[in-house]
Amino acid sequence: MNRTLVVIRHAKSDWSHDVADDQRPLNPRGRREAPLIGQWVAEHVGAVDLVLCSTAVRARETFTRSGLATGEVRYDERVYAASHQDLMSVVDEVPDDLGTVALVGHNPGLSELVGVLTGEPVELKTSAIAVVSWRGGWPDVWARGASLVSHATPRG
Repeated sequence: MNRTLVVIRHAKSDWSHDVADDQRPLNPRGRREAPLIGQWVAEHVGAVDLVLCSTAVRARETFTRSGLATGEVRYDERVYAASHQDLMSVVDEVPDDLGTVALVGHNPGLSELVGVLTGEPVELKTSAIAVVSWRGGWPDVWARGASLVSHATPRG
């Protein structure tokens, strides 16, 4: 079975509030661009079986505003400020019957994850999406046989 991991960096956040990092909301540009993420995924990937989303406000707001069609969403605090190794431990827990999973989180972990899995360095700016695919189960991605199917940064 082919597996697809849709890696999504949160949209542009607002630094003008005096709040903890994980409490920063999206700024006006981020609020405009988040729906473009969902549109791009719908057009290029299709339905997503599961979304694994950081608990940070900007990531949750990105997911919510994206309108991403999904069977299920899990907010996971381990995705916030995670290294690529931490992210893979989250992905390793994905049930084997799911084919397409989206991961909504933060850099540098997301960019590093795509680079490690595909061998291709990818810079994920805010609102960026990388689609990674491989044959086999979720833990098989560590064999580094994954391919970078596409990479985009929808802007509005």
